[in-house]
Amino acid sequence: MIKRTVEISGKASSLSVRHNQLKIFQENSEVASIPCEDIGVLVVDHFGSSYTHPALLSIMDAGGVVLLCGANHLPKAMILPLSEHSEVVWRVEAQMTAKKTLKKRLWKQLIQEKIKGQGRNFPKDSSIRRKLFLLAARVRAGDPSNIEGQAARYYWPQLMNNIDFRRNPDGSGANLFLNYGYAILRAALARSIISAGLIPSLGLHHCNRSNYFCLADDLIEPLRPLVDHIVCNLIKHGESELNLDTKEKLLSILTLPVKTGNFDGPLLVHLPRMIASLVRCYQGEAQWMEIPKPCKSVDTEVCGSL
Repeated sequence: MIKRTVEISGKASSLSVRHNQLKIFQENSEVASIPCEDIGVLVVDHFGSSYTHPALLSIMDAGGVVLLCGANHLPKAMILPLSEHSEVVWRVEAQMTAKKTLKKRLWKQLIQEKIKGQGRNFPKDSSIRRKLFLLAARVRAGDPSNIEGQAARYYWPQLMNNIDFRRNPDGSGANLFLNYGYAILRAALARSIISAGLIPSLGLHHCNRSNYFCLADDLIEPLRPLVDHIVCNLIKHGESELNLDTKEKLLSILTLPVKTGNFDGPLLVHLPRMIASLVRCYQGEAQWMEIPKPCKSVDTEVCGSL
């Protein structure tokens, strides 16, 4: 069963728990009752919201993650459950002792898949798609030539149909949409990493000493084009503000139909499969990761907002 993504932003809400059901009250009236075990991601984007301690603990016990948004409506803080994986010691040891050659090889794979994913956001007969696929083939272990950056210079102006467009973590419009979508995806990855018994701060490529989620920032790279596709459609339909409708569309990234190997299903279900393949690489049981790719259709449930 796919975990649900729940967003609270329309009105101030009070969250409590009873009989392991998350109870959501607005203006002293109960508006929703959701089994805690069904919640994968809870996004709270209203400064008037409040929660009881047992409510947060119940979501953590069920393996969910809570995102708290700031004044700019972007996730500001994350509450994650601590891992109780039965093989956590062995997995952490394999992660910490992974050789640089393995890390560089996996980074090559992640960047190649990212650039290919960027190419898939364009028509099959387009020159920009062919250009991006050619660039992907040139990526070497560790990407010492920064093919990733070269691809970005072609990709963004073409995708946004704006020669002056630049990615900006503090930007508005399309950048705000991208930042929100990436933050949701990053949180879901962090949840899967911790659930798998790995240390999220030990990355393959990213190594910022102040970043607790270096590994999530590595693994998100080939998945970013999935968010980009949603944002591109929002821009094409004239959207420019982060509101209930646009956030709902961005949150749908977690239910996006994807395929990993011979299995298809919603992205949120496939993230643990991706992490499990990384563990096999760490343990010397595999050479390459299994990375989700978009597919036509699967049985998924759309997330909701309150």
